Amino acid sequence: MTEMDLLVKNGRVYVDGRLLNVDLWVKDGKISKIGGTARADDSLDARGTIVLPGVIDMHVHFRDPGYTYKEDWATGSISAVAGGVTTVVDQPNTDPRTLDLRSFREKLDRAKTRSVVDFALNGGPGNIRDLAKVGAMAIGEIFTYDHGEGELEKILKRVEKAGLLPTIHAEDGSIIRECTEPLRSRREPELYSQARPNRAEWQALEKVLGMTDKVHICHLSTHEGLNLIKLARKKGKKVTCEVTPHHLLFTKKDWKRQGTFLKTNPPVRDPKDKNALWEGLRRGEIDVVASDHAPHLPEEKRDEIWNAPPGVPGVETMFPLMLSAVKSNLISLERVVDVLCQRPARILGLKAKGQIALEKDADLVLVDPKGSKEIKVNDLHSGAEWTPYQGKRAIFPKITIIRGEIVVREGELMAKPGCGRYLPGPGTLPDATSEEDEED
Repeated sequence: MTEMDLLVKNGRVYVDGRLLNVDLWVKDGKISKIGGTARADDSLDARGTIVLPGVIDMHVHFRDPGYTYKEDWATGSISAVAGGVTTVVDQPNTDPRTLDLRSFREKLDRAKTRSVVDFALNGGPGNIRDLAKVGAMAIGEIFTYDHGEGELEKILKRVEKAGLLPTIHAEDGSIIRECTEPLRSRREPELYSQARPNRAEWQALEKVLGMTDKVHICHLSTHEGLNLIKLARKKGKKVTCEVTPHHLLFTKKDWKRQGTFLKTNPPVRDPKDKNALWEGLRRGEIDVVASDHAPHLPEEKRDEIWNAPPGVPGVETMFPLMLSAVKSNLISLERVVDVLCQRPARILGLKAKGQIALEKDADLVLVDPKGSKEIKVNDLHSGAEWTPYQGKRAIFPKITIIRGEIVVREGELMAKPGCGRYLPGPGTLPDATSEEDEED
């Protein structure tokens, strides 16, 4: 009889869309056996919990290198794993921006020594060919307001040629400038939603969808944008999209209570948009929930509305909030597992992730479905030191396991920084040593 490394016993395990009373057997970091009998060196009693796949957050900003006073790979990844996230994809807008081999390798070296979760790195719209060779998971998020139409179209063509996925932050710069200028002399936080109206998103989306047949849309926030994506799919385009917890849980009404702390790009919207996003999520029209974890310090967020930096922390609270939504019958557990685990793995090509199945990585989250509690900033681990979700109910993991190793138990870190594994993207080549200029 084969000797296993770990037995996870007495839990209700999410397998193929159902919760089953089966044991899990882990060998060499993989799920080696589901049910049945074997011998194991160690065992974990999961009684009273449901065992779910580890979460993949395909949109985080860990600020490292360059802005480590806000967050770094250690604090960001510890925050992630405490919230049941076992894999993250970090975005390229650090300092230096991840635009070439040198900046990519600098970030990779830092992540390898600090991250406690498995991770991939996106590259920015710079030397796309070499970024693909060295292991970028995708290119983006590409901010449409940073590029003219001709330049944006060239970038998308280069991404396609490199065999990577473009991920898009869709907001039209000219509309933002047009709507912001008349408001500049005023300081009410709620003006920010007027300065970046719905049409800034959907007009940018309309342009992007006319330029490419394969694209991922970040942090969708409007009902018009969702309709455009559905129309593009009917035309045969391969379009995926994500939504954030803050666009699912907050609206313009929350400006009064949250003030500048609620400033994000794109901004919070009307209840009509929030309801459309929930409905799109339930129907499977929205593929992914991603945190867009964007930490800033409280003193930065207290600045007046035009100067306060956009973004909110959320990697640790995303999964617990979605589990609370299941408890409130806003969404099914099946959909939550799909949008947080299975579809991100499929979109990114992470074949060993996203499911509890034979030969998949043993990334597991043990959750007491009755263990709802209020979110309190002092219980969280991000370097941001605040949360917009203070006081909301959430269900946090009791134990998070990555590749068969317990990384967090009852909020306490059980592993050392640097145990996270790098997950290179689809274009990785072993001889990616050149740093040549690309042609337009």
